[in-house]
Amino acid sequence: MSAGQEQPSAPRVVMSWPWIVVMLGVGLLVGLLLIALLSLRRAEHQAIEDSAPPFQLPTVGAAATSSPESEAPVVAVDVTASPPTPLLAPPAPAPVTGQYGVASTFHDGFIGEVLLVNPGDRPSGWTVTLSFARGRLAAAWVDGAEQGTASFADGVFTYRSGVDLAPGASARLRFQFEKTRTTEPTSCTVNGTECSGR
Repeated sequence: MSAGQEQPSAPRVVMSWPWIVVMLGVGLLVGLLLIALLSLRRAEHQAIEDSAPPFQLPTVGAAATSSPESEAPVVAVDVTASPPTPLLAPPAPAPVTGQYGVASTFHDGFIGEVLLVNPGDRPSGWTVTLSFARGRLAAAWVDGAEQGTASFADGVFTYRSGVDLAPGASARLRFQFEKTRTTEPTSCTVNGTECSGR
């Protein structure tokens, strides 16, 4: 350095390089964060070990004996484990019964119905299936209840309930068929059980 130049003072050097102060501060914060995380992890690991149930193997009685003819020990094992408890099957759905009837007839068609009754003690869904040798389905509906889904293919009419039928309640499924030449279906079932009234 020459005699005419001044040597910079320490505060001036720090002010001219503010990024050094920032880097020192960031380094200090990162160090403190690592210490806190390691302490927390150690505490969590200890809490998990303290709360885990002890691991125990089943009790097995074993007696080791050796026979004079052989060097290998003979082990007798007495396992006293109880057999697993069988799982109970879920309760069967409440039986919904159906009674087939004809509400009205007209030229080349009729309006029929199946009176559905739930005699059980819990709500139950239902599916009505009717079969006709010929004809076509014009309409299907449930009187005074939420509607379900209807399908008709190859002479088989299927109606699935929109909501479960409450215990002791009844509902009328009605349907209009045309060109069947009869008001009697070849089959009528509710949840696979034959309808009465045919």
